[in-house]
Amino acid sequence: MEKIDLTKKMSKEEYRTKMERLERELGALQRKCKELGIPVMIAFEGYPAAGKGVQIGALIHALDPRGFEVHAVKKETEEEKMHPFLWRFWTKMPAQGRIALYDTSWYRKVLAQKPDERAFDSILSFEQQITDGGVVLVKLFLAIDQKEQKKRFERLEKKKGTAWRVTDADRRHNKHFAEYEKIYEEMLRKTDTDHAPWHIIESTDRRFATVKIYTIVINALAKGIERATAPVPAKREHSVYIDDRDLKESILSKVDLSLSYQKKEYKKRLKKLQSKIQLLHGELYRKRIPVVLGFEGWDAGGKGGAIKRLTEKMDPRGYTVIPTASPNDQERAHHYLWRFWRAMPKAGHFSIFDRTWYGRVMVERIEGFCTTEEWQRAYKEINDMERDLYDAGAIVMKFWMQIDKDEQERRFKARQENPEKQWKITDEDWRNREKWDQYEEAVNEMLIRTSTPYAPWIVVEGNDKYHARIKVLETVVRALEERLG
Repeated sequence: MEKIDLTKKMSKEEYRTKMERLERELGALQRKCKELGIPVMIAFEGYPAAGKGVQIGALIHALDPRGFEVHAVKKETEEEKMHPFLWRFWTKMPAQGRIALYDTSWYRKVLAQKPDERAFDSILSFEQQITDGGVVLVKLFLAIDQKEQKKRFERLEKKKGTAWRVTDADRRHNKHFAEYEKIYEEMLRKTDTDHAPWHIIESTDRRFATVKIYTIVINALAKGIERATAPVPAKREHSVYIDDRDLKESILSKVDLSLSYQKKEYKKRLKKLQSKIQLLHGELYRKRIPVVLGFEGWDAGGKGGAIKRLTEKMDPRGYTVIPTASPNDQERAHHYLWRFWRAMPKAGHFSIFDRTWYGRVMVERIEGFCTTEEWQRAYKEINDMERDLYDAGAIVMKFWMQIDKDEQERRFKARQENPEKQWKITDEDWRNREKWDQYEEAVNEMLIRTSTPYAPWIVVEGNDKYHARIKVLETVVRALEERLG
């Protein structure tokens, strides 16, 4: 690596003196992070044989083993290959107060002779999202030179018990060291940011590297604790993603809610569309194309009815319907997108969400369950997540089930009068009607800011249930046919 002194060393005496203090400090900071609910992610990257495993072992020596987990990130499993590449890391996110260490990380995607350029954008977005969400992220790059790497490989090969650790890929890496060095330098340059900086660890001398890693991690945790305990400013600046003048136009007010079908026509169309979906579902499975469908809408807007007709003739082994309620304790202990990433479909399967991640910019916004900065930031976070799904080959569509206030009241009363449907209506549903105008404003903003070519919103005229169901099925069929050609 350029401008790095890889000859730095530390004596045993100095090492012991420093480590005695550093281990105490790190243990105390781990306990404080647990108390404050601060999640910590520590990513180890670097040259083969630079000592990532050794340094992870040294770092966890000072930690309470009940509060951390080490993830060895090697080749993707078959399950991981069937998801977007960031899925395997979202599912390995630490809960609040816990520490996750990664022996290599999400950077495997770009550490190839022909790196995936789009993956750089996904990584930058991922790191921005998790650090904005309160994660303390530490990125460590362990550096050695070509001569030192070769010496370490030879040392391993001499011993019968360790020779297996040196692979043909390792030997090629050493032979073409300069080429790989350029790949690493590009990665470091493109992904070194203020919120997620890289720390270069001169790793020729193990003791020097260990002390430097401890010092960096301690400083990062101390800063994270300082941020978590700092007074919240009365007003915080936020980014504006589009011109606010565009938001004054109401999309929902232009919806024609008079559209309807007669029952006979509805049944005829429904039967035909369900047959098509049944066939298309099988073809999507064979071609390993994942599908993500999100349903939002007013209470009693017809989400459940549309989902039922959509899935009625589909193979139940190939889809999952995810009803989204208030987050439980485990979900609240993670980033708000964590529970949705975990439910994303593998290739060839459908994930159908009955309410979605858009709760962040609707109910959480209006009910005060998140800060203004958090819900305004969420528009970009959601767009980036949906782009990652699309880039991984998924069909992504979101449906807003639109009814008017009078129709909602009629449906609420009908539910109350039907013993079999009374469970569907709650006091909270009636209370939410009092905030109709606030929700309408939030929905209009959501539709404008998050309807994209790769993950469009479809507003469904829902006063007539027959029309709503047919429109949903027709839209899904059209999108599946277009993808299959």
